[in-house]
Amino acid sequence: MADYAKDVLVDTQWVENHLSDTSIRIVEVDENPSLYREAHIPGAIGFDWKKDLQDQLRRDFLGPADFGELFGSRGISNDHTIVLYGDRNNWFAAYTYWYLHYYGHEDVKLMNGPREKWISEGRPTSTDVPSYEPQTFNARDGDESIRAYRDEVTRAIDSDTRLVDVRSPQEFSGELIAMAGYEQEGAQRAGHIPGAASVPWAQAVQDDGTFKPADELRQLYTEKGVVDGHPIIAYCRIGERSAHTWFVLHELLGEDDVKNYDGSWTEWGNMVGVPIEKDV
Repeated sequence: MADYAKDVLVDTQWVENHLSDTSIRIVEVDENPSLYREAHIPGAIGFDWKKDLQDQLRRDFLGPADFGELFGSRGISNDHTIVLYGDRNNWFAAYTYWYLHYYGHEDVKLMNGPREKWISEGRPTSTDVPSYEPQTFNARDGDESIRAYRDEVTRAIDSDTRLVDVRSPQEFSGELIAMAGYEQEGAQRAGHIPGAASVPWAQAVQDDGTFKPADELRQLYTEKGVVDGHPIIAYCRIGERSAHTWFVLHELLGEDDVKNYDGSWTEWGNMVGVPIEKDV
């Protein structure tokens, strides 16, 4: 996988070869958390993105102390290499990758392909929930260079910053206010942030969920005016699909100034007085 800017992907065979490697912790994070209980990679730790990784009182993710306590309590230390995977072509696995980088843990890999690829290849699975000895995991202060907030997005509209909307074309155009089944994550208004380019996240992956080659990815984002030397902010509905695009732009293509706006459309489409476009 030398075509990519950083060595951040491992293939399914590599993961199988390292199932007994105690220096590695494999972590599954699914959009549908119940899948972990049905079958997972042997030894994999399962995180529920909504219950484990989010603050339960306000719409935000965990602070550094709680984040460190969560990972340490599951047997993950700062010395471990964390290998992430999940369903939906690694939506929330990529989100957790971004989250870990935000809190300063950079020894992270993403499996190149989702849990469906692992299972379709007939690789071993388990229903046993592993129990590891608690470890110490210290989260550093958040790296704000990779996270965007609404005020910065507002300023970006009239700047050289490139906004990229990674939702479906129907969400971008305002035809859909939310994808079917995700109405609770919707907004009062449909459309997109003015000036945003539409590059659905799924255009970055192949049929089996693995990432397209680097040259194809660079051509995709260059043709859409996203990769041209200017800062980039990606957004979707709640920040998980845009974390997938952040991973492509920042980690695979090596673009330096890329942020994920995890407030995304659920925040923007509910705010009073912000501009919205519907034209394509």
